[in-house]
Amino acid sequence: MTKTKSLIYCGLFTALIAAGAFIKVPVPVVPFTLQYLFTMLAGLLLGSKRGTISVVAYMILGLAGLPIFTEGGGLWYVFKPSFGYIIGFCLGTYVTGRIAEYLKKKTVFRYLLANLAGLMVVYACGMIYYYIICNYVINTPIGIWPLILYCFLLAVPGDIALSILGAVVAKRIRPVVMQYLTDPKPIISSVSEETAK
Repeated sequence: MTKTKSLIYCGLFTALIAAGAFIKVPVPVVPFTLQYLFTMLAGLLLGSKRGTISVVAYMILGLAGLPIFTEGGGLWYVFKPSFGYIIGFCLGTYVTGRIAEYLKKKTVFRYLLANLAGLMVVYACGMIYYYIICNYVINTPIGIWPLILYCFLLAVPGDIALSILGAVVAKRIRPVVMQYLTDPKPIISSVSEETAK
């Protein structure tokens, strides 16, 4: 795979993740967005390394000041309790992509298991970070039960639905994406050849 193709696909998913941050469903404490869907698909479709690069690029751009997080951007965002979920996206994408790479049979159910494994990483990072920031940094204490209720129980059903959707989408389009990723000929050349036939 050429570096140009890698940059194009990584940049595409970085843009999709940024766009997903603005598609919101209002729920208490932690906003529900489509970011998770695109970070998960980055792992499934691009693989663990390129998928993680896409998410890390998104995080760096947001910390650099671009307003691409759900509530803006800038270095100050590290003091927001919900920033842990963005860190979780990076790690969760790697886990999802890594598991998908080792799947012998690429079925919707197995993609779903990979998605759920990544999702648990996202929530583990997000909840731990949320608890630390609230209780030890910004002095707005939160107990364990409210943390579980607002940062997991109320939020996870929607993300499980996105995990199912992501597994179905990956099953359908991953073969096409992998063909373009591994084809040594440029995509435009391939299209031109097909048109000429």
